[in-house]
Amino acid sequence: MDDHARTPWQALARGRYLRSAWPWRAAGYLAGSALTGPPLLLGLVLLAVAGIIAFPLLALLGLAGLPAGAVERRRLRLVDTDPAPTPHRSPAEPGLLAWARLRYREQATWRELGYAVLHGSVLWWVDLAAVAALLGLPLPLLTTPLQLALAADGEVKVLKLWLVASQPEALAFAAAGAVLLPVLLHPLGALAGARAALARALLAPREHELRARLTEVTRSRARLVAAFEAERRRIERDLHDGAQQRLVALAMTLGLARLDAPPGPLADRLATAHAEAGLVLAELRELIHGIHPQVLTDYGLTGALADIAERSAVPVATDLSAALPRLPESVEAAAYFGVCEALANIGRHSGADRAALTARHTGEALLIDVSDDGRGGADPATGSGLTGLADRIAVLDGTLTITSPPGGPTVLSLEIPCPVSSPENSAP
Repeated sequence: MDDHARTPWQALARGRYLRSAWPWRAAGYLAGSALTGPPLLLGLVLLAVAGIIAFPLLALLGLAGLPAGAVERRRLRLVDTDPAPTPHRSPAEPGLLAWARLRYREQATWRELGYAVLHGSVLWWVDLAAVAALLGLPLPLLTTPLQLALAADGEVKVLKLWLVASQPEALAFAAAGAVLLPVLLHPLGALAGARAALARALLAPREHELRARLTEVTRSRARLVAAFEAERRRIERDLHDGAQQRLVALAMTLGLARLDAPPGPLADRLATAHAEAGLVLAELRELIHGIHPQVLTDYGLTGALADIAERSAVPVATDLSAALPRLPESVEAAAYFGVCEALANIGRHSGADRAALTARHTGEALLIDVSDDGRGGADPATGSGLTGLADRIAVLDGTLTITSPPGGPTVLSLEIPCPVSSPENSAP
């Protein structure tokens, strides 16, 4: 198959059609209509008759195009390598009634029904006739020598028209078939391309349906991010108000018991347990801090970024003169951990003497730049943590770009869309 052609039309236009698998894919696509057309026609007729006898069953006829459309979209892969996704949306509520209500309201359902009626009544006949006409002539000619060799009486009538009784005559007919076959394969491919274009026009999603689906996916992803942030904050509160307080009480109890115990093995064990409780408490505090930094809650992103810069192993010049507005928790958390990762990488890998951090909000998006004067050559594919950071920002429709030529400087830029004009986009 032509590696760059996605349809028989493209292969025909580029002149590599006969040297690819497209002719046989086109023939298979058109001939396959004979396998789907008759059962589809029979099913439509039976549903129509059943609907006349029992009127409620007529409603099923409106959904008959759904399975037909699903099968045809799969068959379309034979002659169109671009995916043809389903044009249907997922219902907002569970249950058969919600699904049926949505399907009857969608234009795609009626386009699929129209295609099913057209395919079952007309198209499969046209496809089969085209294959029979375009391949039914050259293939018998090509096999004339074989037919003659198998003939019991030493002669064969080719295409019921010409009597052939010798191998030279048979070879002449085979040569004619060899010349005719590539000529007729071209209109076969053109017809298959036309059929594929018709199927895609009726069965693939329209532009407005794709936009609606994209909007639905974006809203669903926003809801998931918000739910994730809410659950993370709940875990943080539970750890802070529950497990941490119990550990503090345990550490205090062990400390008092240690003071009251006489010197000896018991006092030593109490001292060890007290020290271990202190270590567990410190680790728990670090865990809580990693879930959602308290400084981010108390002082917002401006104060949190200034705190990160002060704690950096490499001196950081900050440009935070314009205080950032309070943003959604998911945005602030992603920006905070992004800057943490960037400064940590600078300290570990860059060999830089200085770094710079700038952050501003344009009213529509949060823009953050982290740069350093190190050796450069940063590659997210080497496992520096930037790949996971890019995925986290991508969930928010944001982008992460890295410019790091050998010799430096390295500039990491974050851009996260987050307009602050609407109340729901403001952090509490």
